[in-house]
Amino acid sequence: MANTKGARKAARQAEKRRKHNASLRSALTSAIKSVTKAIAAGDKAAARKIFSEASGIMDRIADKNVVHKNEAARHKSRLAARLKAMPG
Repeated sequence: MANTKGARKAARQAEKRRKHNASLRSALTSAIKSVTKAIAAGDKAAARKIFSEASGIMDRIADKNVVHKNEAARHKSRLAARLKAMPG
């Protein structure tokens, strides 16, 4: 446990940031899953719309340095390739 007043405050702040970042990481995972489900459903127009929204979410989370920008780019690239390969 932290001993000084400043260290206690730093511990509180770190815990608050950890919880916030965890919720953002969860939002990232949810966005990826929603696009994956839309692709699996087979409706290309709906999947494209969901992918567009998810791309924005991924970019915002990467801008906040919760995940590395290349990780977000990799997810977007792979999802876009799967979307492009869809029939129709």
